Amino acid sequence: MITWQDDVKVYLHRQPVDFRKQINGLALVVEEVMALSVFDRALFVFSNKSRSQLKVLYWDETGFALWQKRLEKDKFKWPRKHSKEVVVVDHEQWQWLLRGFDFTQLKPHQRLAFSSLA
Repeated sequence: MITWQDDVKVYLHRQPVDFRKQINGLALVVEEVMALSVFDRALFVFSNKSRSQLKVLYWDETGFALWQKRLEKDKFKWPRKHSKEVVVVDHEQWQWLLRGFDFTQLKPHQRLAFSSLA
C-alpha cells in the first residue's frame, strides 16, 4: 500500500463521481466543486456510486498522480450523512477508511498533555 506523510491533508468528496473521469476531470471537481487548490499538499479522494472503488488525486510537485483502489467483496464506509460536501479527515481516519472501518464511528482515546507530574 502507498503511504503518505502525516502532514498531508486528506479531503473526501462526499458525492459519488463518474469513474470515467481521470486526472483532468477530477482536478476540475477539486477546483470548481470542492473549491480547493489542486496544487495543495493534499489527497483528494473520490468514490464511485456503489462505494466499491476510490480514486485519489494528488500533486507531487512534478506532476499529478492518480491512485485507485477497488474492493472485491465489500464497500468503503463513506461519510454519506455528513453536513458538508467536503469532509476533512486526519491521517489515522484515512488509514481506517482504507482498511474498511467506519471512521465516523471510531473515536480514539483522548490525547492528554501534562506539564508536570505534581
